[in-house]
Amino acid sequence: MMRPMETRHVLLFGFVAALFIGTGFVQSWNTALTIFNMGLISAIMALGVNMQWGYAGLFNVGVMGFVALGGLAAVLISMPPVETAWAAGGVRILIGLLLGAVTIIGAILIYTRMPPGRARTLTMLVVLIGGFFVFRAVFDGGVEAVESIDPASTGYLGGLGLPVLVAWPVGGLLAAGAAWLIGKTALGLRSDYLAIATLGIAEIIISILKNEDWLARGVKNVTGIPRPVPYEVDLQEAPWFLDLVTRLGADYVTFSSIFVKLCYAALFITVLAILIWLVEKAWNSPWGRMMRAIRDNEVSAAAMGKDVKARHLQVFVLASAICGLAGAMMTTLDSQLVPGTYIPLRFTFLVWVMVIVGGSGNNWGAVLGGFLIWWLWIQVEPLGLMLMQGVTAGMADGSWLREHLLDSAAYMRLFTMGLVLLLVLRFSPRGLIPER
Repeated sequence: MMRPMETRHVLLFGFVAALFIGTGFVQSWNTALTIFNMGLISAIMALGVNMQWGYAGLFNVGVMGFVALGGLAAVLISMPPVETAWAAGGVRILIGLLLGAVTIIGAILIYTRMPPGRARTLTMLVVLIGGFFVFRAVFDGGVEAVESIDPASTGYLGGLGLPVLVAWPVGGLLAAGAAWLIGKTALGLRSDYLAIATLGIAEIIISILKNEDWLARGVKNVTGIPRPVPYEVDLQEAPWFLDLVTRLGADYVTFSSIFVKLCYAALFITVLAILIWLVEKAWNSPWGRMMRAIRDNEVSAAAMGKDVKARHLQVFVLASAICGLAGAMMTTLDSQLVPGTYIPLRFTFLVWVMVIVGGSGNNWGAVLGGFLIWWLWIQVEPLGLMLMQGVTAGMADGSWLREHLLDSAAYMRLFTMGLVLLLVLRFSPRGLIPER
């Protein structure tokens, strides 16, 4: 027999499912599946943030940067290499990056192995300044050569030409690597400094994506990223698909789009199910109990012999990898990388709203919040416009009040997010599905 709280959880998920099903009947199944697929990806992002905040109390406001690294992985892994660009300056770019890394490592070794004093400081300055000029002399020439190769369509090195599904775990690894570098320096700071550090580094990552054309074409964007599912045009020419459409009595153009979205949904559901199983196992394991103990009282946990900073770094890296995985999945779904779309409102604030509304510290709550908030984010603007049109139906055309009310529909998203957040914090401060 289900407990009252479990019954409430089932009803909440049933309500969210009814929203998507209703969208299919009222609008179209193409629209419903489009929102559903992005809801799956948003749920995965929320899982990652929930691990950082709900498990360990880490305030990461740089989610956007880790998601963008996942998107970059989709380009670097799946796009075909641009042979002419590699021949023009690819090797010089690699040598320049290697020289830059050697410079940084050399400076670190000097700092750690030489005794403190003026000699160490001068040696570090010589290595850093000299290495910088050598790095730029080699690197800049390679970049200029690569970006001059057909900049209208390429102008970058391309990728490895591997299956795009390989990019998903690689996106997680890229985000995990960045999180390790951030965590080694920032996790020893107070939570507010961690927030500032993660936000700043996320902005640096986005700035690099926008300005380094040789890497992923910058603001010129990378389009035509390979897909792990069939193309609609190929389906419309496949005999088995045409036979299926005939038996169902459907329009083959519309059904081909729905079929592709269902294929994406199957892949995303598989990933989400695996992640839910893994994070639930971790949450209910001794490791999860240890993380909760550290979150609730770091001083007591440290007194019991727990390495608080190492455990924080561990969960920070794992959760960032999940966000990177979601970023690679999203770029695959869109078939394009658009650095300008990575904004804090969508990829940090909204994900945090999902976690807070769903229930911090509860993985199923994060999933529920991901679906609910994403549906609201997409649908409240057209619903708000319909509401304002109904309210102003009796007003004269050209009325300043009518124009003002109709224009205000564009802000319904932000208004609704703030209203939902306030209502949840007032009446269910631990979220819709709180931590047990």
